[in-house]
Amino acid sequence: MKRTELIDLPQVRVLGRIARRTQPQPLFWAASGLAFDFTGSELWLEVEADYGQVGPWLSVEVNGAWIARVPLCRGRQMVCLARELSCGIVKHIRVLKDTQAMFDDPEHLVQAVALHQADGEILPPAEPSCRLEFVGDSLTSGEGILGAQAEEDWSGMFFGAINDYAYLTAQQLNAEYRTLSQSGWGVYRGWDNDPRHAIPPLYSTVCAAARGETARALGAAEPMNFADWQPDAVIVNLGTNDNSAFTSPEWVDPATGERFKLRCDEQGLPLPQDRQKVEDAAVELLKIIRTHNPKAQIVWCYGMIGGQLGSTLARAVERFAREQQDSRCHFLALPEVTAATMGSRLHPGIGCHQLAAQTLSDFLSKVL
Repeated sequence: MKRTELIDLPQVRVLGRIARRTQPQPLFWAASGLAFDFTGSELWLEVEADYGQVGPWLSVEVNGAWIARVPLCRGRQMVCLARELSCGIVKHIRVLKDTQAMFDDPEHLVQAVALHQADGEILPPAEPSCRLEFVGDSLTSGEGILGAQAEEDWSGMFFGAINDYAYLTAQQLNAEYRTLSQSGWGVYRGWDNDPRHAIPPLYSTVCAAARGETARALGAAEPMNFADWQPDAVIVNLGTNDNSAFTSPEWVDPATGERFKLRCDEQGLPLPQDRQKVEDAAVELLKIIRTHNPKAQIVWCYGMIGGQLGSTLARAVERFAREQQDSRCHFLALPEVTAATMGSRLHPGIGCHQLAAQTLSDFLSKVL
């Protein structure tokens, strides 16, 4: 087997947000990974993994077909990407990290180290038709897309980068895509009313959700160099957890005793002044996104397992577009989950993600 470190393979495209090409190469967010073509018979990926609570998983595709899903152990290990293939025939290989960055598990990290090939060549992949960035919560992290409906454990087993709406949308548009997502987080508050669980402060960084010392040394907390990768569209899917915060208990800061709560009125409807806080946060996130992506279409999606904030978020998009005179910002409602399309952990399953992807890809096809 010929071993080649990843840093010496510039023809391998690194997927997902990174600070720089390093050796080894960190894979921070869900759907981060590697893409390349291969003409040999057998190929392995050497990876380094660590975690404290939530173990990472990798998925492997050959020519667009999902052929393996592998749980990673702590330490250095080998993952088979292909074997028993005919030499000389080009195969497109893609490796995707199934699990999101784990904010509450600082040790969680995957690093791609080297490729081991029996023969053949490693070639650059074809260029995509467009580039998409997805910003969201558990829906974008693929939580619950795997596993039986009864599953409730907080486990990497039940996260999947393949067959969620972001993956399927990118597949339909022949797009390269990136995700930035955290389960339970919102645009203003997390589902638990914790103000720290808001996505906007993460957006301008490579991956500030990866808080471990190793991740920080690899540039996770650094400002993102947006000039290196400009998307044709940024898709935001946030608000589901802000909606949940209205009916969740207050969160008390253990250090200061300060209390945080999005409130409902006597009829159980979100108070207008607290709806306004969510709207304002959404407008500010749109401003941040536009600053870093001056030419991209921006689509704010809401639904799947949404709630009562659709009109609030639609109003935020309309307000941003009016105030900034920005005609490339849109609101899009996605189909809601049903009993038949529910996945595990009370999250949408593949059927719901397929419907959402069709709605979104149809819309993007019109505006791109």
